[in-house]
Amino acid sequence: MLFNPDLCRNESEVESKLIVQYLLPQLGYTPDTWHQEVALGSIRLDFLAFAAQVIPLVLDANSPLSVVMEAKHPKQNLNNHVLRLRHYLTSLNVRYGLLTNGKEIRIYETIQNDIRLVFQCSGKDIETKIDEIAGFIARESLKEEQFIDKSEIKIAEDDLSFETKRQHLMKIIAVYHNKGGVGKTTTVVNLAAAIRKKGKKVLVIDLDSQANTTFATGLVKFDDEDFDDIKDSNIFHVLRSEEFYPISEVARKSNFSNPEIYVVPAHIDLIRLETELNALDYSRLILIEKLEEVKEQYDVVLIDTPPSLNLYAKIALIATDYLIIPSDLKPFANQGLTNVQEFIKTINGFRKQIRKPPIEIIGVLASKISTNAKFVQSTLKNRIEKVSSRYGINVMDAVIYEREDLAKCAEKIQIVGDMEIADPISVLDFKPESTSAQEFELLATEVLQKIGLA
Repeated sequence: MLFNPDLCRNESEVESKLIVQYLLPQLGYTPDTWHQEVALGSIRLDFLAFAAQVIPLVLDANSPLSVVMEAKHPKQNLNNHVLRLRHYLTSLNVRYGLLTNGKEIRIYETIQNDIRLVFQCSGKDIETKIDEIAGFIARESLKEEQFIDKSEIKIAEDDLSFETKRQHLMKIIAVYHNKGGVGKTTTVVNLAAAIRKKGKKVLVIDLDSQANTTFATGLVKFDDEDFDDIKDSNIFHVLRSEEFYPISEVARKSNFSNPEIYVVPAHIDLIRLETELNALDYSRLILIEKLEEVKEQYDVVLIDTPPSLNLYAKIALIATDYLIIPSDLKPFANQGLTNVQEFIKTINGFRKQIRKPPIEIIGVLASKISTNAKFVQSTLKNRIEKVSSRYGINVMDAVIYEREDLAKCAEKIQIVGDMEIADPISVLDFKPESTSAQEFELLATEVLQKIGLA
């Protein structure tokens, strides 16, 4: 079989067409000697191939020699992924690592606690260079190799787990309604905290120029714009640059929740920079590519969106897998569901062109709901039934009521010198036993079940 790098248009095709269909067979690996989507502790590998059959997979001092293969999107610069490959190889004590985006193939060799480049060629030259590649990482070549003492392996056996094809991939959820004031940001940040407390690694992306999520997760640590440390590294920079500002560099750790979550912040400048982004051909797709780079680092990505039909809302919905529509279920919010449905229809038309499946709507989330007993017993029930019957959208089981604890935890401050700095925390950390905390725990359980991560 011949390999044509021009046929690799995304990371998935680099994996299937270059690695699975061409390289592994050419190098003598049979299906029982290589594994895809391997989890070893906190490390997730695209491919791990062995010189001998390994069933079940155990990585210890007696493991056969192996090679790690990592595939990237054809537009990705491989230089941006060398440090991560080094971490994989030195942590796992694997001698060789292959790194490719289809257009370029590199082989690195582990030397003590570092790696060095030992082979490099273009994808178009791979057929003429296959013998050289085989000399390093063919199955028979590895069988003849002797390598360093594996007793020094850095990952304890108790921490190792193996999955042949992960049961789940990173899930992306947008939280969107084109009407403001429906509890969107409150939902995003506290849902993120609740999911994190269930052991999932969570990334939040703020795509709203009002930057409410950035404030709500405590990332604004200044009270004077002269000390603004967000303006030079935020979601705008992620979307503007193809090769620079990866999510892994822009995302900031937030102690809004314990355990922590990570947040890609927004900035008020987003609103005036929208025209500049709109002029870039790739602006609608760049978030997809940047998220692909961190798919091994997070289980769930939550995207806060602007209450509009603008470019930022489009970028979020093009990138997402799932959609939650928060609504206070009042008449204007309900009428706005028609606009939301039409917007989704347009976005799905674009997604079809780029071969992404339609957005899966998790449902309308009743939020900012009055706790008045009479309202809850009669009016709320009628409004929920109207949403389902009139708009054909399921209403989620969880309900987020408007409670005092939600406001108090968002208003916490910290005094630093003579400065008063916002220091919000999630309601689950503020009052873990409160009704509001329990409501978000139920919401997280429902969401994880519906996206297949429960």
